[in-house]
Amino acid sequence: MPRTIIIGLDDSAESRAAAEWAAREAKLRGLPLRLIEVREPLPEPVARAPFLGAETGRQRNGSGAAGASSADGRGTTTEEAAAGLRLRHPGVEVTAEQVTGRPHEVLAKAAEDAELIVLGSRGLSGFAGFLVGSVGLAVVARAERPVVLVRAGEQAADEHEPDPTGIPSAATRYRPVLLGVDVDRPDDAVIRFAFAEAARRGTGLRVLHGWNLPPYYVHGLPADPEVYRAVADQQAATLAKTLSPWRAEFEDVDVVEESFGGSPSIRLIEASREASLVVVGRRVRRNPFGIRIGPIAHAVLHHSAAPVAVVAHD
Repeated sequence: MPRTIIIGLDDSAESRAAAEWAAREAKLRGLPLRLIEVREPLPEPVARAPFLGAETGRQRNGSGAAGASSADGRGTTTEEAAAGLRLRHPGVEVTAEQVTGRPHEVLAKAAEDAELIVLGSRGLSGFAGFLVGSVGLAVVARAERPVVLVRAGEQAADEHEPDPTGIPSAATRYRPVLLGVDVDRPDDAVIRFAFAEAARRGTGLRVLHGWNLPPYYVHGLPADPEVYRAVADQQAATLAKTLSPWRAEFEDVDVVEESFGGSPSIRLIEASREASLVVVGRRVRRNPFGIRIGPIAHAVLHHSAAPVAVVAHD
C-alpha cells in the first residue's frame, strides 16, 4: 500500500487550514491525501433515543472530529470537503472516510501507515501561536510518524517571502525551513526530514542549537570569559560536524547554522516568524500512561507562528 498524507478533519477553521496545508504538501511529495473524520460513539442511552436530531449531532461533535458546517446550517460531508480540495488542488488524489472511535486513538493508529499526519491547532488570540488541543497533543505523543500542526488562518502565502512590494504572495520563494537540533543526541530521522522539506520547497534550512555551560564552569564565568568562548567554539564545531554529511547529501540546500548559549525554545519561537515550517524532534516513550512530548516541542507547538512538524525518534 502506498503511503499517504493523512488529515484529521473536523468542522473548525484550524482543521480547514490544515487540510489546505496537507493538500499542498501532498502535491509537493506526489502522494495521495486521505481525509479522516472521527466520530466518537454515542453514549448508550443517547444511542437508543429514537428522535436524535441533526442539531444534537452537530453539538456533540463540534469540538471533536465532526463534519463541517456550511453557512446555511447544513452539515458538509467529508466527501464534500474532499471534493473541494480536489477542485482547489488539481492533480492531488483525495479520498475521504468517516470512522467511529476515540479521535486520538484512531488517528495515531492510521498514522502507522502514513507518510505524515496533519492536524489543526487553534490559534491564540492576540499574538501568533498555537493552542494545542487534547486530541492534537495525544496524537503527537503517540504517533511514531511525523505529525504537523497547522494553526487557524494559515495560508499558502504565509509560507513564502513577500513580493518586492511587500505584499504576501504564494508565487515567491518559500521562507526557510527551521530546525532545532540537539547535538548531544542528534537523530537522523529529524535532520533528514528537515533537509528533505527544504529541498522540496527549493529553499534554505536554518538550524538552531542551544546549549548551556556545564555546571562546574558557571561560577568561574565572570572571572574567565574565555571559558564561555571555548565552550561556544566547541559547540559550534560539533553542530557543523553533525550537519556535514547532510550538507553533502542535500548539496542544493543552503544551510545557516546558529549555535548559542541558552534555551533553544525562545529562539525557535522567535525565528518561526520567518519560517515556512518548524521541525523539532520528540523522543519516543512507549508508556501507556500520560502525555509527554518534551519541553522544547511543547513550547514550540504552543507558540510557533508557522506550522510545526514533530518527528518522533528513538
